[in-house]
Amino acid sequence: MNILLLGKNGQLGSEFQKILPKLGTTTFLDYEELDLRDLQALEQVMNDLKPNLIVNASAYTAVDRAETEQETAMKVNALAPGVMAEVARKIRAVLIHYSTDYVFDGKKDAPYTENDATHPLNIYGRSKLEGEENIRQVGGAYLILRTSWVYSMQGDSFVNKVLGWARKNKNLKIVNDQISNPTWACELAKATYLILTRYKTNLIEEIGERHGVYHLAGGGHASRYEWARQILANDPNRTEQLVQTLEPVSSGEFPTPATRPLFSALDCSKIAKTFDIRLPDWRVSLQKAMSE
Repeated sequence: MNILLLGKNGQLGSEFQKILPKLGTTTFLDYEELDLRDLQALEQVMNDLKPNLIVNASAYTAVDRAETEQETAMKVNALAPGVMAEVARKIRAVLIHYSTDYVFDGKKDAPYTENDATHPLNIYGRSKLEGEENIRQVGGAYLILRTSWVYSMQGDSFVNKVLGWARKNKNLKIVNDQISNPTWACELAKATYLILTRYKTNLIEEIGERHGVYHLAGGGHASRYEWARQILANDPNRTEQLVQTLEPVSSGEFPTPATRPLFSALDCSKIAKTFDIRLPDWRVSLQKAMSE
């Protein structure tokens, strides 16, 4: 199998670099090699490589900056996935694309299903939703996997931010009215890989039959405050913490350029039923991620 991974250096892409080569010859690209704002270059690269599988782990994820960098967000998150879908259909390739819980407005009082109406509150969410719609319009063998609050132990993840704050402050204020599913990038990549390996002998037909939007996120949901509390409890170097109090506060205490949905937890029962895939409880994954 000939595979193209886009977004190789992100939290999810870094995990895919470890496992995708088991499926076949893999080309890893990030913005240094391919700027997704250049749609012609994207099309050319895909036509030259002619992959059987495209895994798009790339995205413009600067939620607040997107409010002022709308053109960039739209090109990377909305237009580029449409081009990927068009070329994938032409060359008979499977496309795996990741979206976000931010396509919802957070006003529901139960986890969102794939059938719930979308209504993004910010440019980032809108750009990701348009990317979904562009892929759906093209059709073909694709999976759009909506996920939420993805983290790893590298880079600027929420986990590392909390650990850094705890080493510099005696009192931490964390919002307790934003609720979703913390999702370990490692588990997300492994779950995707499991789907691909299960159907690898007839991938385009099998995915084509099951194409569509699926929710795939950590089991259960939590507020950012609850998540932070578990991060501090699982800190392998707790003696380095200066923090003495962790205070729950409302989002209103931390105004941001982009409005976030308050309750955007995802119901992942559809992917469990279709592919027999379910991620572990978020607490279990967090403990494992922080102990490795």
